[in-house]
Amino acid sequence: MRVALLTEGGYPYARGESVAWCDRLLRGLDGHEFDVYALSRGARQEGAGRRELPHNVTRVRTAPLWGDGRVGADPATGGSAPAYAAYGRRERRRFQEHFAELAATVCAAETEEGAEQADRFAAGLYGLAELASERGGLSCALRSEAAVRILEAACRAPGALRAAHAAQVSDLLAVTERLERALRPLSLDWYGTRGTDPGISAADLCHAVGGGLAALPGLLAKRAFGVPLLITEYGVRLREHYLASAAGAVAPVAAGAPIRALLASFQGRLAREAYAQAQLITPGNAHARRWQRRCGARSEQLRTVYPGMDATPFAAVGERAVRAEQAVRALPPEQAAAPEPEPTVVWVGRVEPAKDLINLLHAFAEIRRAVPAARLRLVALNGGSEGGLNGARGGGQTDAGYASRCRALAARLVPGMPQGAAVGPSGGAPPPVSFEALGGPGAPGLAEVYAAGAVVVLSSAAEGFPVSLVEAMFCGRATVSTDVGAVCEVIGGTGLVVPPRNPRALANSCVALLRDPARRARLGAAARARALELFTAQQNVEAFRGIYLELMSHWPAPGGAGAVRWSTPRPFARPAESHVPGRWAGPARRIPAASPSWAESPPVGVGAEAGEGGPR
Repeated sequence: MRVALLTEGGYPYARGESVAWCDRLLRGLDGHEFDVYALSRGARQEGAGRRELPHNVTRVRTAPLWGDGRVGADPATGGSAPAYAAYGRRERRRFQEHFAELAATVCAAETEEGAEQADRFAAGLYGLAELASERGGLSCALRSEAAVRILEAACRAPGALRAAHAAQVSDLLAVTERLERALRPLSLDWYGTRGTDPGISAADLCHAVGGGLAALPGLLAKRAFGVPLLITEYGVRLREHYLASAAGAVAPVAAGAPIRALLASFQGRLAREAYAQAQLITPGNAHARRWQRRCGARSEQLRTVYPGMDATPFAAVGERAVRAEQAVRALPPEQAAAPEPEPTVVWVGRVEPAKDLINLLHAFAEIRRAVPAARLRLVALNGGSEGGLNGARGGGQTDAGYASRCRALAARLVPGMPQGAAVGPSGGAPPPVSFEALGGPGAPGLAEVYAAGAVVVLSSAAEGFPVSLVEAMFCGRATVSTDVGAVCEVIGGTGLVVPPRNPRALANSCVALLRDPARRARLGAAARARALELFTAQQNVEAFRGIYLELMSHWPAPGGAGAVRWSTPRPFARPAESHVPGRWAGPARRIPAASPSWAESPPVGVGAEAGEGGPR
């Protein structure tokens, strides 16, 4: 099977979202061929280079979603950009009609006529795609004065978003610029409509990693060639856009409210169209599944597939935890309940406000009063740390200002903290709270960090899929977590869960586990068993192996580039053997390159005159 893997800001680059997951999937499904179509988000990502590709990746096509499309070359195609002034009168009219449809739905407030708005958005989107195919690109047209005027008229129309009414000229220019970047996939030469390269049209399946811009090439391939579309989301793109917009609203250089409102509306419309057209959507957890349902996905489309993680680095620590649990079980009750000399609470993650370390430090102040010997180790992951679902653990960096606030708060709340303590101990007695970095002297690796903790804590105020929690479970550690995102679904009764932003509840749960080693051991062993059953890379790969075959059996592709665009697919039109190069089954038999001759006749009633093509 030939699969077109569609990514945005991720694979095959060395840094980005879901890089490690994509790499494991492709290497695990080595019986399939993959063509990677990647949209990059910045020069820094491209400058970091690519990962080493597995042997079953036949080619990689990339395109930037950054840079200025007004000068010289078209940023989407790399060729010369057709100027808007070079458009004929009919083409200009078509562009204005299609862009007006798209702009009207983007600017419109949510109403009960959701289906009508969705149809208008789709008509505008696919109309622009058809025009881009004919003209070789739309970048200049999307940045033209005509596009700005169309957007302005949509913002001033009755029923438009309240924030859109306040849009100024600078806001309209910013929105059209960002829409041009978002719509660059329409102008790409990936679809087999230019030249001899069949591109995505030759794929048996499009697998989009995300329901945002990554799915846009898949939407065009499905509409033009009937290629089935599979969407996998471990972090819902629309939710991430909302969170980034909310966080950026307080930044010194924040975009204005009209810009944020219009771009959020565009992302929402695109997500609804992608969900409507996908054959199957695979969220990574129930939290993502609920978001997708709210954005228009149907229940029959959704199938939860937990993200796969490599449990091998944590195997040794986990096995030691299991042996320790067995030893504790064999001890008399009074010995099993003996406290540890230095009970340690471990937190691992990126230092940023969403992780709510302020809440954790307030909780630890109470823990310290109940258990005077307790220690808290805060281990920060930098932007290049490996080990999670995403190769860069989300690609974020430590928030230096927030980290400074946390150090100052720790010195004020916890007695015994040395002034200016910023890192772990370099000698002598360790401080009650230590700020460390992964790879440093006290934290050489993730497995060793988790092994040092009697309790692993997650204190987030907002979370998607809690990667650090699964890693702690692989290590057989007892956990205390806040009830955010997919935490309850991941824990499943093998750890303690408390409300977010509640330091007292967090402290009470940690104290209960620190004082009960036998309970910690039981919870840790149960957590490890659950993680090995649900969250391993092998489980994830096998799930997608079955999904690929299921999609091909239910939605066979209608043919390759240049084929008649029939509404009815041809079963077995491109058998697996057609992809085998050279001769097969003897020197006299050569496998056809595209489809067998018996599949070339159109089905009854399609592409034939009355009385032709049917049974006689």
